[in-house]
Amino acid sequence: MLEKLTIKNVALIERAEVEFVRGLNVLSGETGAGKSVILDSINFVLGAKADKSMIRYGEEECSVSAVFSIEEGNSVFTALAELDIEADEQLVISRKYRQDGKGGIKVNGEPVNATMLRKITARLVDVHGQSEHFYLLSEANQLKLIDRAAGASLEGRKEALASLLRERKELREKLRSLGGDEAERGRRLDILRYQLDEIERADLKEGEEEELLAKRLVLSNAEKIIQGLSEASEYLGGEGAAVDALVGGRRALSELSRYGEEYSSLAERLENVVLEAEDISETVRSMAEDFSYDEREAEAVENRLDHIRSLKKKYGSGVREIFTYRDKIAEEADLLAHCDEEYAKLSSELSKNNASVYRICAEISEMRRDAAVAFCGKVEEELKTLNIQKARFCAEFSPFTQEDTEHIGADGADKMQFLFSANAGEPLKPLSKVISGGEMSRLMLAIKTQMSGLNEISTYIFDEIDAGISGATAKVVAEKFADISADRQIIAVSHLAQIVAMADANLLISKRETENGKTLTDIVSLSGGRRREELIRLLGGTKGSDAAAKLADELTAACNIYKAQR
Repeated sequence: MLEKLTIKNVALIERAEVEFVRGLNVLSGETGAGKSVILDSINFVLGAKADKSMIRYGEEECSVSAVFSIEEGNSVFTALAELDIEADEQLVISRKYRQDGKGGIKVNGEPVNATMLRKITARLVDVHGQSEHFYLLSEANQLKLIDRAAGASLEGRKEALASLLRERKELREKLRSLGGDEAERGRRLDILRYQLDEIERADLKEGEEEELLAKRLVLSNAEKIIQGLSEASEYLGGEGAAVDALVGGRRALSELSRYGEEYSSLAERLENVVLEAEDISETVRSMAEDFSYDEREAEAVENRLDHIRSLKKKYGSGVREIFTYRDKIAEEADLLAHCDEEYAKLSSELSKNNASVYRICAEISEMRRDAAVAFCGKVEEELKTLNIQKARFCAEFSPFTQEDTEHIGADGADKMQFLFSANAGEPLKPLSKVISGGEMSRLMLAIKTQMSGLNEISTYIFDEIDAGISGATAKVVAEKFADISADRQIIAVSHLAQIVAMADANLLISKRETENGKTLTDIVSLSGGRRREELIRLLGGTKGSDAAAKLADELTAACNIYKAQR
């Protein structure tokens, strides 16, 4: 449950610490005093979307922290473990938000994001306000509510359905890999065989493209190459050219060899140079004589390169990738050519799977219908105690066939909507078409009363769910709150004296103007005489009104008796 809430710089609240008790906590006060700010702060620390407008005027940052006590066995421990957050019997959540739109969230000192936070708090608190009425108008949410009422047995069948749907997906993927029916497989096989034939006829070789590119470079520069080889040959082997000069130098040094070892050594070194120069000169001359340009060869090289580029566009970025693609489609073609038996086998398995899916969906639907009858009957009884004596409330399920289960999800094939009639003689109609605000508030309270024992949520928050009711109905609503809060915590905003009198803890929200002209919201825990004064105010009495005071005392006594007899 929520033990303590600390608020800083939120709306008109400069700083406030609010302590809550197990049982019924009621927030009351004049309209506009700031009761909604408390609930906005709770929603904020639970992970609701942040808004700069909530930051107190003149401040750069607001913050809210909440301390929860967690009962042993609560699934919130699992959620914390999944996020690697250390957990004990106390959970501390703190959240900040700044004017620049940035903020931070910590759970037990560990930083988390809003999505992670909501995963944790969804198992702790159920917030319900007038805007939450729209939740129940969604048929998908209505079905979820019935599923919760159906309990663990339904969850077991839904898990079985999820397993069948995974199997169905695998079977369909395998069938797709076989190319579909016989006609589709034939068309696919023709395409694969054409591609295989095109790749095989190309007779590609590793490194071929690189060799062709090198040859094209030579052929496209033939004139320059011929000219260069001729000039080099002349410079090296022409009369009086480089080779002749080197030979003359070698001869001159050889004649000096008898005068010293150093001359002999130089002569030997130059001899090697002469031999290398003569070899290079001969090679260049031979290359110049042998080089030729064949236009047909150049055209053949260009055509071959174009063919390789075309294949690369279709089948891969290189020869190796093309070979990999070839091997892959060869395997697929072989499978398609011999897969009739496998296709028939998979089709049979898929047919059996579809039948099983339909059967499970039918079982789930029957369980839901049974749960809906019991649940709606109990809600009807609750509504009668809430002064809607002729209320009728039921769940209408649409029929479905096996064909309808071809494209379902894990929730099954059911389409369901709640129908309601508040008065005798009026037909049942969908909630959105017949229900008033006051009736919706009572319906939601009736549903919460029935659902409170079906989950592990320890804290319920009601934002003026008593709107539109008064008199005897207000008394019953107060008793419903007392019933739920017997083993749960309720935090409720209310304008009704009957609910305030039933509270285990009363918090008065009020506004005051400071000396510097600022308006602040104060939160005061009421007891004794202060609590009695608030009841008198809610009953319409004035200070010193004996009649209102007497009524307030009688109301308090009656509520105490009711709580004692629970």
